Amino acid sequence: MNAAIIFILLAVLMLTGMPISISLGLTVLTFLFGFTDVPLESVALKLFTGIEKFEIMAIPFFILAGNFLTHGGVARRMINFASSMVGHWHGGLGLAGVVACALFAAVSGSSPATVVAIGSILLPAMVKAGFPNKFGAGVITTSGALGILIPPSIVMVMYSVATNTSVGALFMAGVVPGIALACVLAGVTYFRARKFNYPRLPKASWPQRLKAFKDSAWGLLLIVIVMGGIYAGIFTPTEAAAMSAVYAFVVAVFVYKDMGLKDVPRVLLNSANMAAMLLYIITNAVLFSFIMTNENIPQALADWMLGNGLGMITFLLAVNVILLLAGNFMEPSSIVLIFAPILFPVAMKLGIDPVHFGIIMVVNMEVGMCHPPVGLNLYVASGITKMGITELTVAVWPWLLSMLAFLMLVTYWPGLSLWFPRMLGMI
Repeated sequence: MNAAIIFILLAVLMLTGMPISISLGLTVLTFLFGFTDVPLESVALKLFTGIEKFEIMAIPFFILAGNFLTHGGVARRMINFASSMVGHWHGGLGLAGVVACALFAAVSGSSPATVVAIGSILLPAMVKAGFPNKFGAGVITTSGALGILIPPSIVMVMYSVATNTSVGALFMAGVVPGIALACVLAGVTYFRARKFNYPRLPKASWPQRLKAFKDSAWGLLLIVIVMGGIYAGIFTPTEAAAMSAVYAFVVAVFVYKDMGLKDVPRVLLNSANMAAMLLYIITNAVLFSFIMTNENIPQALADWMLGNGLGMITFLLAVNVILLLAGNFMEPSSIVLIFAPILFPVAMKLGIDPVHFGIIMVVNMEVGMCHPPVGLNLYVASGITKMGITELTVAVWPWLLSMLAFLMLVTYWPGLSLWFPRMLGMI
């Protein structure tokens, strides 16, 4: 009964058009004061203990690093490097877009930032080279989603906060699926370009490739610093986030000099606004998780599933359906923070590895970012391409279908996610 009250309250508030974070907060407060005897002191205590986690500090730092890199010319150099390597293949600029998105994802941690940084430069170039607008939009919209799977990932940090799973293990678990999904998207791009005989770039010479690599090396080095530092145990993921923010500032302002010191306050302000919004969502989600646990809802759900003989395969299928449906109406941070506290205890009772479950959730978020009505990447790409959401939805469907097939592969093949962190001894 209490579970029904909570979800009806949340659904009604969301249907009024109220932001998710405020809907969560009002649902929690209404339920606490109207239907429970929980003392206010314990709520306040939970609020502070829930957001004092060290891992949360990684979020503003990764946002800041991503913003410096987005404004600092790193994306353009990565595109040039990717074009020099694969531009002469069928659909060369499209393949370069997939590679550039994968590389930029590994330094930004954000899907919308990846779409903006790569798409704003590459899409006009693709149209100029003779590619249909729909083809370029489909490539960039879906490849931009790699931003939350290839580490570092802000969504993975959110999952870690919600479930107390190791951020470092999650980051390492995202490497192989991230590269695999990039290959899948590149495959779709190649075969469609070959089928429709889209343009190819002249083959770059090795001296040209070397020059492009040298130009992009400062940006690529950030991948080595973050991932290598975490793997070697030099610093934690949160410390790696702080390092990446400082490094991105130095590269953008003093090495590439695409930004002046006068631009820094604007980048800091934009980053602070985005971080404040995410931290506000986290605060309300912590309280939501508290009342769910207090009312024993996840445990009751787990007992019901086990009592009815529903095993791991059925549960994972149900999780994918729920998360894909949620992706129709909510953005990734909200989905993770609302559904992880409910679904995670059930997954643990069924013996599903917490890191593997995290990767399943992240891949679901990727698919959700690329389909209507509220796919974030669709709206960002729409702003760049000036295409309508319906037209963009038609444009992305070949890549979106391949992402759904990949989701099934990740869901039922745990080794794809867990092999690398196990090899490193992190799980």
